[in-house]
Amino acid sequence: MTSLAVGSRPGAASLAVDHIAGLSTVTSARSHQPAKLLVPVPRGPSVWACTSSFGGGLVAGDQTRLDIRLGSETRCYIGSQASSKIYRSPATRPTSHVTTATVGPGALLVFAPDPVQPFAQASYSQSQRFSLAPNANLVLVDWINAGRTARGERWAFHHYHSRNEIFLGPERMFLDTLVLNPADGPLTAPHRMGRFNGLATLTLTGPLLKPYASSILDEIAAQPAPRRAPLLVSASPLRDGVIVRIAGIQPEDIGCQLRHLLEFLQELLHETPWNRRG
Repeated sequence: MTSLAVGSRPGAASLAVDHIAGLSTVTSARSHQPAKLLVPVPRGPSVWACTSSFGGGLVAGDQTRLDIRLGSETRCYIGSQASSKIYRSPATRPTSHVTTATVGPGALLVFAPDPVQPFAQASYSQSQRFSLAPNANLVLVDWINAGRTARGERWAFHHYHSRNEIFLGPERMFLDTLVLNPADGPLTAPHRMGRFNGLATLTLTGPLLKPYASSILDEIAAQPAPRRAPLLVSASPLRDGVIVRIAGIQPEDIGCQLRHLLEFLQELLHETPWNRRG
């Protein structure tokens, strides 16, 4: 593994993975504060990386970026050390993050960070673009919590914007955007966030993931949807995959549901991500 310091650009990080002697291998890992990139498993059937930040979160004006490249037939899991805390911005100075990923033929990227947690008065936007080669595979988790609810901060941020794009070759096959802004009406209103304190989207696509996606669709279709349920789960098909949307009163329940749906990663990564977290 080669670890190189990113020039002088604050907040930049990158990861490159190649298939060497039959194993996935991190060939480059770089980061510059406030971004941190940890690589606990740099070589094996799959490699493991973890994003973090100096100071435990992002402050007003921080702009971070993560660039990922997976070579052919590699497998990589990228998570985070904890929820991505977005601190308040009294002057409404936005905080932003960009992720770009190029996934080679036959490769698998599992991109599953913990939720974004915007504090009261925070402003945050993120843009994530995943470019897939033919036969490439992607598991993508994107979720947000209401904030520090124990302190009475519930959907109290200024602005939140998340945009996810997936390209297969030159064709954009998936676009999902979530914008939460109290200027459009109270976020706690019944027809907005209402009683829920977390939202998550799980996306699977690729030939390797197709049978697991089919099982997830069947399982969710068979579940009842009782009135006032504490957890709502829906699923719809995607090319060689599935999109799952989850809303929960307790963010912990969303995490449990995601872990359940992703149990199959044990087969593909030779270990499930949460086993390492105790």
